[in-house]
Amino acid sequence: MLKSITVFCGSASTCPEKYNQLADHVGRTIARQGRRLVYGGGARGLMGLVAKGAQAEGGYVIGVNVKRFANSKYPLDVDEHIMTETMQDRKVELIRLGDASIALPGGIGTFDELTEIFSLAQLGIVNKPFGILNLDGYFDGFLAQCKRANEENFLKDADHARMLVAEDVETLLRMLDEYPREEHAK
Repeated sequence: MLKSITVFCGSASTCPEKYNQLADHVGRTIARQGRRLVYGGGARGLMGLVAKGAQAEGGYVIGVNVKRFANSKYPLDVDEHIMTETMQDRKVELIRLGDASIALPGGIGTFDELTEIFSLAQLGIVNKPFGILNLDGYFDGFLAQCKRANEENFLKDADHARMLVAEDVETLLRMLDEYPREEHAK
């Protein structure tokens, strides 16, 4: 079983309630399964809800954030807090600390994090499984674009197969645990 799961997700507090419930459930599930949560360090939006969900179940939470947000008016007390100089450094730490990554709904920052881990895996720089939690088809447009890139030979079959997709966190965590890491190593 993978011990540390990095979760990429939105920090907006104005998203539909179904995503708030999803974030809380993801955090709780990670903690109940005895895994550590690694996340973006924020207290608002889905980020905060994932962390609070894990904490509610006694889970170990590692927050990774940027120094410019150190004096946020929305602090969240976590087990471990890591501060980086830049957003790029933050992504590196988030990816480094997790045995696998999951993307929940979010905006441009979440898409950036998801495509970063995908790109690093494709280049053979990172050999960690990653997946998308696709509640209500939130990522359908992204997945369609990846499929088109694969069909038009911009994305190899083996690389396209790296991206795991599920509609519920329990299934996605099981898929991440079962992912044959050495098979795709370059």
